[in-house]
Amino acid sequence: MGAVPGGLDTDTDLPLALPLRHFVVGLGFLALGALVGIGQVAGVVPGLASLAHAHLLLVGWVCVTIMGAMTQFVPVWSGASLYSPRLASFQLALVVAGLSGFVAALTLGAMAWLAPFGALLLLGFWTFAYNILRTLATVEEYDVTERHFGYALGFFCLLTLFGLGLAVDFTHPFTASLPVDHAHLRQAHATLAVFGAVLTTIYGALYQLGTMFTQSDLHGVDHSLQSVEAAAHPLGVVLLAGGRLVGSVPVARLGGLLVVAAALAMSAVLGRRLFEMQVEWEPMHTRYGVVTVALVAWAVSAVPAWISAPTAGAHLFGASGSVHLLALGVVGTVLVGTLYHIVPFIIWVERYSDRLGFEAVPMIDDLYDDRLAAADGALWVGGAVCLVGAAWLGLPSPVVAVGGVMVGLSIAAFAANMLLVVHEHGPDPFDRVLLGSLSPRPEPVAEDDSSPSDV
Repeated sequence: MGAVPGGLDTDTDLPLALPLRHFVVGLGFLALGALVGIGQVAGVVPGLASLAHAHLLLVGWVCVTIMGAMTQFVPVWSGASLYSPRLASFQLALVVAGLSGFVAALTLGAMAWLAPFGALLLLGFWTFAYNILRTLATVEEYDVTERHFGYALGFFCLLTLFGLGLAVDFTHPFTASLPVDHAHLRQAHATLAVFGAVLTTIYGALYQLGTMFTQSDLHGVDHSLQSVEAAAHPLGVVLLAGGRLVGSVPVARLGGLLVVAAALAMSAVLGRRLFEMQVEWEPMHTRYGVVTVALVAWAVSAVPAWISAPTAGAHLFGASGSVHLLALGVVGTVLVGTLYHIVPFIIWVERYSDRLGFEAVPMIDDLYDDRLAAADGALWVGGAVCLVGAAWLGLPSPVVAVGGVMVGLSIAAFAANMLLVVHEHGPDPFDRVLLGSLSPRPEPVAEDDSSPSDV
């Protein structure tokens, strides 16, 4: 990305350290989730290791990154001021505290602590939703991205409510007296999380990012595809989650097919943007190409699974064995690719944009190491192919191990690259980005420009 994308007003009052703090914390949870996953395979992580692994990656990395991205770009894209930067900082503290305690309780078998830490998670995400909704309330007319973000915030509120119910049910099984049992509640919770909060946010962002970084516009059939996706996806998520919650196969089947139709429409829009792009092909476009192919493959494979048994546990995320295709090929690739241009972009705008034309300054893609980026991209795709292939083709366990190691190395390279960008080019010291006002480093004192000769 050699130039600043056009049409984007970055002149906001939001402190740069605030979204960066979300991204850095998300990277920390990503690394910890990868370690827990490796430890789970090795059999050295106690307790409910699979749940801890899933929450670290989905909540700790994906959702915290979404929180930071929305906090930064909803004001930018909507031309509004963030309702409360203080609430944005508070939301992160609540989620970090809640998730850390929740994962510790899962691994240590301290089930009584799941509900209190789950309540902190709920409070953190509801604070985030309230802050963004109050920001969007100042917008006169919503575009497709803003509507998707509004739907996603509603899904965030519902999924955390269901999650808290699941946490309470571990020690005080209230679902035993309800028509909805623990398994159905868990399925609805997972559906709202992955397809509701996460995919809805990603689709909304791709309408902006896809056009911005290909310098192309939606036209012709794109508008029809957008209308299909924008209507089918949120309705499909509601029906799929609701059908699973009450155990209704027909309702869940209809919802699943709507979600699949929306995924195919979104992949077509993204693919057309890549085909018609007006800039030179770069590594980030390759990542979006991977997303397009993976989204089509996931959607096509999900059709027979969700027609036959949409409420089956094995088909929670589509076809049996497709979880890595969705998680790594679609969600993870979008987040990694987006962070590779968003983090350097917002730092470049803050630190270097005003100096452009007056002195030699680096371009945006000069801020990160392109060799590390190429290496982590190859490792990520290679690891995903190994894991998906092992699940679908019944390949031996060494293939799974190789795939896991490749994804782990990719995560390490990606995290190192992003942290180096923040450390070397960020306008604030790294400890102040991470800790904010809790940093031991004192605030910089403005220097007195006067000299002895001026006195």
